[in-house]
Amino acid sequence: MKKAEYDELIKTLKDRFTKNMQRHKGINWEKVEEKLLASPKKLQALNEMENTKGEPDVIGYDKKTNEFIFVDCSAESPAGRRSICYDRKALDSRKENKPGGNAIEMATAIGIELLTEQEYRELQELGEFDKKTSSWIKTPDNVRDLGGALFCDHRYNQVFVYHNGAESYYAARGFRGKLIV
Repeated sequence: MKKAEYDELIKTLKDRFTKNMQRHKGINWEKVEEKLLASPKKLQALNEMENTKGEPDVIGYDKKTNEFIFVDCSAESPAGRRSICYDRKALDSRKENKPGGNAIEMATAIGIELLTEQEYRELQELGEFDKKTSSWIKTPDNVRDLGGALFCDHRYNQVFVYHNGAESYYAARGFRGKLIV
């Protein structure tokens, strides 16, 4: 990243952090920034989260590991990560109308992980996300081995977990990721 890009990203993250204090009560921005300055690779991942419209923000702190947890906090599933199937196996299984990519490889390329069902539910306690979209979540091996994958959304004041064939994709389905810094 160029210095101007780096400075702009830090400003964006700090502004978002300040505007959404309910997501990270008791966490000090200066300590977050200090960790970011020491982790250029993590900063690059946050830049990719931002570039794909994820709007990453701090949602937690792990005292045992002294690490901050960033998660995509865009109101809807990140626009730059939609219309994708779940993983490479699903993508390869499609004979026609293949999507442009898959959630697992895209997350790996960015340097983040898909949220688990529990993490997705915890995120929903901090606001209302995916009221018009849905997000793939980390799918247990026993479900994936049978060809399925899980996704979540927030409708009727409730978090719903659904299943679909892992090869399916929709314009309104993407994925949310997390990054530990």
